[in-house]
Amino acid sequence: MGNLNYLDKKGTFTLDDPDLTSYMYFPLANEAGMMSSITPDLNGDIKLDQNTFLLEPVSSENLHNNKSSRNFWVYVEGKGAWSVTGRSSKQQAKLFEDDKEKVKLTAGIMWHQVERESDEMELKAVMTSFVPNTEEKVELTKFEITNTSDKEQKITSTVAIPLYARSASNIRDHRHVTSLLHRTFTVKNGIMIHPTLTFDERGHNKNKVYYGALAKEEVNGEMVSPISFCPVTEEFIGHGGNFENPYYVMKNEPLPYKVGEEVDGYETVAAIRFEDTVLAPGETRTYIVALGFGESEAEITEISKKYLITKHFDRYLEETKEYWQKKINVSYNSADTDFDNWMHWVNFQPMLRRIYGCSFLPHHDYGKGGRGWRDLWQDCLALLIMEPEQVRQMLIDNFGGVRFDGTNATIIGSKQGEFIADRNNIVRVWMDHGAWPYLTTSLYIEQTGDIEFLREENTYFKDAQIHRGEDRDERWNDSRGNKQMTTEAEPYRGTVLEHLLIQHLTSFYDVGEHNHIRLRGADWNDGLDMANDRGESVAFTALYGGNMRNLAKNIKAYEEKTGKNTITLAKEILILIDADKSIYNSIGDKHAVLDEYCESVKHIISGEKVEVPCDKLIDVLNGMSDWIGNHIRKTEWLSDKDGYSWFNGYYDNSGKAVEGDFETGVRMMLTGQVFAIMSETATKEQVAEIVKATDKYLYDEKIGGYRLNTNFNEVKTDLGRLFGFAFGHKENGAVFSHMAVMYANALYSRGFAKEGYKVINTLYKHCNDYNLSNIYPGVPEYVNQRGQGMYHYLTGAASWLLLTVLNEMYGIKGQLGALKLQPKLLATQFTNGMASATCMFRGVNITVTYQNPFNLEVGNYRVKEIYIDGEKYSDGDTIAKEDVDKLGDKSIITAVLG
Repeated sequence: MGNLNYLDKKGTFTLDDPDLTSYMYFPLANEAGMMSSITPDLNGDIKLDQNTFLLEPVSSENLHNNKSSRNFWVYVEGKGAWSVTGRSSKQQAKLFEDDKEKVKLTAGIMWHQVERESDEMELKAVMTSFVPNTEEKVELTKFEITNTSDKEQKITSTVAIPLYARSASNIRDHRHVTSLLHRTFTVKNGIMIHPTLTFDERGHNKNKVYYGALAKEEVNGEMVSPISFCPVTEEFIGHGGNFENPYYVMKNEPLPYKVGEEVDGYETVAAIRFEDTVLAPGETRTYIVALGFGESEAEITEISKKYLITKHFDRYLEETKEYWQKKINVSYNSADTDFDNWMHWVNFQPMLRRIYGCSFLPHHDYGKGGRGWRDLWQDCLALLIMEPEQVRQMLIDNFGGVRFDGTNATIIGSKQGEFIADRNNIVRVWMDHGAWPYLTTSLYIEQTGDIEFLREENTYFKDAQIHRGEDRDERWNDSRGNKQMTTEAEPYRGTVLEHLLIQHLTSFYDVGEHNHIRLRGADWNDGLDMANDRGESVAFTALYGGNMRNLAKNIKAYEEKTGKNTITLAKEILILIDADKSIYNSIGDKHAVLDEYCESVKHIISGEKVEVPCDKLIDVLNGMSDWIGNHIRKTEWLSDKDGYSWFNGYYDNSGKAVEGDFETGVRMMLTGQVFAIMSETATKEQVAEIVKATDKYLYDEKIGGYRLNTNFNEVKTDLGRLFGFAFGHKENGAVFSHMAVMYANALYSRGFAKEGYKVINTLYKHCNDYNLSNIYPGVPEYVNQRGQGMYHYLTGAASWLLLTVLNEMYGIKGQLGALKLQPKLLATQFTNGMASATCMFRGVNITVTYQNPFNLEVGNYRVKEIYIDGEKYSDGDTIAKEDVDKLGDKSIITAVLG
């Protein structure tokens, strides 16, 4: 395989022989709902949602198995047929030969170009694909065919793209029957399908979607329509043929259909033939293909008028490139330009997740699209950095998914703030869900200084699930919607602070037999899903504890900013607040408090509100936080026989500690260490010991760094399904990027910059080496046992990596609206004593440049002076909030280190 090389500072890269990777794909999409995946041989799919696929749905295995890919054929007189995408049986047979065709990939944010050259055919093809950033739901590809011989060559060009036009569920269910619904017809520039009905989980409904494949050829500066068509798959491929050896192409027979013909009830291919042409030596012929959706034939026809013109294609391509680059308003300049480029892709990944959800790319074949509860909050982390103007209302809306018992809705609607009751009676509580909203809210408050955000209000989610998933409200029905009601039959509204308090206070009392918060269905690690009865998550108990301490600080800041010394809360919450601290050691007493509270809010609530003194709330939260920290330090710090020490992070369904020395070997999990460090449960001395232990038991440079766990050598059915996975894959011992990055974040936040850098640098070096990771730039969900990046692009790790590099490594962070500069860059990251980052802060673009004239190492320097646009601002590391508000767009901030 070839090496991946960057061409600029905007992530554009090239790669030779990309066709030698069988599992790689690239995203093409827009914000109008168009979602594509494309490979170097133009495999992949196109869809709007689970029920609306234009091309056949693919998972990762289909990328090399599937012959139903986008294709463009050129028949050369005297030589035969050539697939410009490499998808002919003859070309596939020569893939591993020394004289294989030369293939080169060049790609950037949301555009993809493949060059393929055949010595045998003496032709070169350049295929450029993108989805325009417009309201149209269309994917465009320009095919440029060049005669590389010194003689004229007569060619016949044929587009051949199989169209699927139905729901993903029909791949297996009713595949043939749903083809009978197809009404396929030829139009001037291509082929359209308008199925009569849809057959999927929604029932049998009248179809409203038109699917189309359109194409034109440029001849002497004019765009020319095709001359013939074949819309029927079995007819086009011929008896015994297939899409890599289709009859009408191999025999170079004229296609049998003209404009205005219809054929119903068959699998469809968009086979589109152009007039024969003679290419002079060096001459290039251009074709443009559009694949899209519409609500009428006229809407798709308009696509051909708008996009099937070469100069229009080129203009929309440049506009689309510029659009996405402008969206990525975070960039870096360090000694490692490859790292800066790689991070450009990482910065882009949260945008992809908002478009694709957690599915709709080939490796993400485990779901039907959409995002989960954690995703709502973690994607907002990146939004706060890159598109902050959208975030405030989004956060408020997201709090509408919280139940009054502290749990939350798990089915997320397609609209912002929409949450849906689970009609399948699947009771599922992830114990970590209550912790994530605070982390995002805290970042928002620090970035903006908007402490008054805590008193914004929203409703609560209500369905039949009550008592934290242990009971059902048989009196509930959703005739009035999914909102918590009061005795006055009105939806109850509470503040953001109230929502956060309910999430944390209920969790504090919801403990297992070791007085840590119960694991229930799972925590962040969804694979820990088989310890519902006796499982406990020490890891996330620590995080809740850290959150409580920080929330107390927020309340203090709120009191100081607003002058208000009380907080308005629902009356029922007093049950959770008024419990005496002496019961914290008593599991039974904790359960009694939680039971009393859950009983009081199980159906409707009173709607009454009370004023609670801020000092009282602060004292309660600090008391709970201190108790959690002390309890974990006292009961869960362990040492193995070799003297390595770390925190036990879990208890299994047998009620036993999960980590430590076992007959089958040392058992250690990264998650418990991350949150013990991040929450400051671990002392500085303990952090240093944890680093030694993780380096000993979890670090593996060959696969990108820190594994999620050691090999338990057991299918541990009293803890979770992950132990059924092969070791080194997904949640069972892979380098799981999300937790590895959070480990780096935690280390940086506690002053362990060199150790944090090691985590990020090892992961980056591995992922950025195409020959090791087999992925394009960016961070994957995980790295498997063979070092391959898996489930690329759609991962919460990207938001945390963006946050960690900008806020911790470069030290550009908010402090109640002030701009705090506390870089933790290593000396090797400076070039000529300089390192810089450009980003959005409080609505303006700023560039922060650090000058390190004496090449001091991290830990030996601090920000001594700040200059704004060349004028000295202060001796110190902070720009006050009122002065941040005076910053102009594109302000240059220089910080001198010493």
